[in-house]
Amino acid sequence: MDLILAVFLEDWLVTLDMLLFFILGLFVHFVFFGSIFDIYFTSPLVHGMTPQFTPLPPPAKRLVLFVADGLRADTLYELDENGNSRAPFIRNIIMHEGSWGLSHTRVPTESRPGHVALIAGFYEDVSAVAKGWKENPVEFDSLINESKYTWSWGSPDILTMFAKGAYGDHVFTYTYDADSEDFGAHDVTKLDTWVFDKVKEFFHAARNNQSLFSKLNEEKIVFFLHLLGIDTNGHAHRPSSREYKDNIKLVDAGMKEMVSILEHFYGNDGKTAFIFTSDHGMTDWGSHGAGHPSETLTPFVTWGAGIKYPQKVSAQKFDDAFLKEWRLESWKRQDIHQADIAPLMASLIGVPFPLNSVGILPVDYLNNTDLFKAESMFTNAIQILEQFKVKMTQKKEVTLPFLFIPFKLLPESKQLNIVRKARSYIKQRKYDEAVSLCKELIHLALKGLSYYHTYDRFFLAINVVLGFLGWTSYAFLLIIKSHFNLTRGVNKEVKKPSHLLSCSCIAIGVFVAFFLLLQDCPWTYYIYCLLPVPIWYAVLREFQVIQDFVTLLLTVPPSYFVGYLLVFILGIEILVLSFFYRYMLTAGLLAFAGWPFITQLWTRAKSISLSWIFFSLLLAAFPLMPVVGRKPDIFLVMGAGLLVLLLSLCVLTSLIKRKDSFINEELLLHLFQMLSVVLSMCVTYSTHSSLRKKQGLPLLNQIISWLILAFSLVLPLLSPTSLFERLFSILLSLMSTYILLSTGYEALFPLVLSCLMFVWIQVEQETLQQRGISCKQKVTSVRFTCSTDITQFRQLYLDDVRRAFFLVFFLVTAFFGTGNIASVNSFDLASVYCFLTVFSPFMMGALMMWKILIPFVLVMCAFEAVQLTTQLSSKSLFLMVLVISDIMALHFFFLVKDYGSWLDIGTSISHYVIVMSMTIVLVFLNGLAHLLTTKKLRLCGKPKSHLI
Repeated sequence: MDLILAVFLEDWLVTLDMLLFFILGLFVHFVFFGSIFDIYFTSPLVHGMTPQFTPLPPPAKRLVLFVADGLRADTLYELDENGNSRAPFIRNIIMHEGSWGLSHTRVPTESRPGHVALIAGFYEDVSAVAKGWKENPVEFDSLINESKYTWSWGSPDILTMFAKGAYGDHVFTYTYDADSEDFGAHDVTKLDTWVFDKVKEFFHAARNNQSLFSKLNEEKIVFFLHLLGIDTNGHAHRPSSREYKDNIKLVDAGMKEMVSILEHFYGNDGKTAFIFTSDHGMTDWGSHGAGHPSETLTPFVTWGAGIKYPQKVSAQKFDDAFLKEWRLESWKRQDIHQADIAPLMASLIGVPFPLNSVGILPVDYLNNTDLFKAESMFTNAIQILEQFKVKMTQKKEVTLPFLFIPFKLLPESKQLNIVRKARSYIKQRKYDEAVSLCKELIHLALKGLSYYHTYDRFFLAINVVLGFLGWTSYAFLLIIKSHFNLTRGVNKEVKKPSHLLSCSCIAIGVFVAFFLLLQDCPWTYYIYCLLPVPIWYAVLREFQVIQDFVTLLLTVPPSYFVGYLLVFILGIEILVLSFFYRYMLTAGLLAFAGWPFITQLWTRAKSISLSWIFFSLLLAAFPLMPVVGRKPDIFLVMGAGLLVLLLSLCVLTSLIKRKDSFINEELLLHLFQMLSVVLSMCVTYSTHSSLRKKQGLPLLNQIISWLILAFSLVLPLLSPTSLFERLFSILLSLMSTYILLSTGYEALFPLVLSCLMFVWIQVEQETLQQRGISCKQKVTSVRFTCSTDITQFRQLYLDDVRRAFFLVFFLVTAFFGTGNIASVNSFDLASVYCFLTVFSPFMMGALMMWKILIPFVLVMCAFEAVQLTTQLSSKSLFLMVLVISDIMALHFFFLVKDYGSWLDIGTSISHYVIVMSMTIVLVFLNGLAHLLTTKKLRLCGKPKSHLI
């Protein structure tokens, strides 16, 4: 069952063409996976624009930006159970001093993209995830760049990225140690009190430092306070917790003190503007990253120099009921997009608008003359128009003249006309008309930017789809060619591929490469456009196989063919729909439970059929459960551990009775694995209790957790290679790790899934016997072996397509059955608290990924056994799985969207990424499953007890 390179190189029986096929398959799928980022997520930034600023004196000399990381708008604005505000200072600002509203963020709702939108004014692409949202994957301009001086306090993850992106020596950062970002700490509000204390010390020291004092009295300066405590408390305790809400009170009180210190330092000169907002919100279960309203709706409150005072209104029209819930119906609410904050801050202190900003200045927030508003809006329009011109020029330079299609809504003549007209309106003091015209120009320029940014999207998508279809066809033909004797009884010469076909493909390849070269396309375009050529060549050279297969299909009764085709399509659609509606998996498992009744299985093997029905129905309950992390329950985790121990005792008793001599080494291994499960339970409960008491993660618990994880992949290799014992050893080892990573009912899932997998193995052998294929061994006596006897392989039957479908269905169930949803925000950070609590995105991500993969590994190990007991080539079954997976991936490729709500956009992207990752990871998991099931480690000095 050798499906990855490491295993293929060790197995001398595997032929070179199979090795090359899987290498090619991995390469093709990596290309398909990467294509989504080139098609939908290339960097929107352009360079070469001229800085634009308002040619009038600004209302403020300095700006103070407070960013409460992870703060939800509803939790800030709503009143508590006693009818009091959690943030009385902010509430007072809304009612008596400033303006307020909601800031609408975009996917991905992470800290770095949120701060980039706030301070640089554009929505960052996904390329930033490669650096953990911490560093600049691309250069960009920001408000901090344009300021005279900036002082910032807070998290090293956020502040350093803007310091690195700034030119000159005018940005000063003060950060705490990264280890302070500990989700298990006794009091994470210290992250915010540290900021407030340092700011107080800073202004106190400035009075005795003439150089610093003179800098602080310059114009165009920025103070940036990044407050991470709320986000950390949200992850650790969830937004509904007392800790999260108390942190809001602390931040509110701290801000009040900071404002007082600043006003006193500057002698209440009225030249300070204040902005309070958040980078993103948070779901009820303490995560963020996707497009749920709880993540995308953040508070925005501003006051001070240049900002309008509160406006009392009698009625306001919004699509939500927030105003009534928050009891703020009488105070005018002005919603903005997150990127709009950057141009607002730039206009308040008179610095050039950030060059890459796509924000639209919210003039209704400004308390200034109509001339200032019109000039500021005109500056905003010119700044965005500059980006449009540069983008158009860049695309025009790399496109053949006769192929270039300009953006028709904003030709050069219209640009000049609108600019002249707007300038004329300003001179004539028709300020409202000038503002309206500038907004029209901005909207057209933004549409044009999007047009040129996605100019090549359709061209690339066509090539990727051609590659998808070609690869799926090629895999299908390999199955047909290897297992169907289409020309049996007919003597036909094997025709060599036509020279015309070879020459045509070469000519097409040369033409495509020359076409791309003329247009100066990126190197990735060559891969997307040239890859379909050799793939379709490989398909077309098998024309004889295609012809013979079509001839065979014509001999099949139409009703029989259409019936099976409809069943296959229905199965695929159920899998696709399960990404949107998890209960579709429940419907599928209910159908699985009824499957024995429509076959001879019920009459031939009632006990196996009853087991199949019972565990199918039991597993069907899991997709109906809540999403993981929303309802944590440590007692369910403990219950899962006890069930594993009970099952282990039953198995141990059975093995002792069945074996004449139970080797001490095997008994010790079994007992050691049971001890590992007990340790996992103790560590999980102890860690949960310690974190609840705010005593942090105990070091001993952390060490034991990492040791259990390390040994979980080694211990199964010490067990006997008999099918049942090896699979059960794998279950015990992986369950000990899974318990450490569980927070609730999901701990029960691998146990139920494994029971169904054990029954599946027996069911498949029974169905094989029904077809008259003799099985030389019972399941209990079958052994996993490293060597493969290819003489035992048989040809494919229609039932094997059903086996491949079962595998894909179980893999999808392994993902969604544990409570995951096809979204970034479904993953709960609390899952990794037994291993670490200090924020580390890559380490935490890797642990959560392993939690997701453990049920996959269990399914793949069972699939190894199915292939062994049904005497079928691993390549053949895997090819069928690949075809099914690629058809699903093609579905989601067409369903990816970049319009509509941000929730819809983020979900569509997640679907494609998950199904493509599943296909790629499947290759490696099958290799891991082969390693876990067939390899046998021997302890030094011990006699050999089993033969492989």
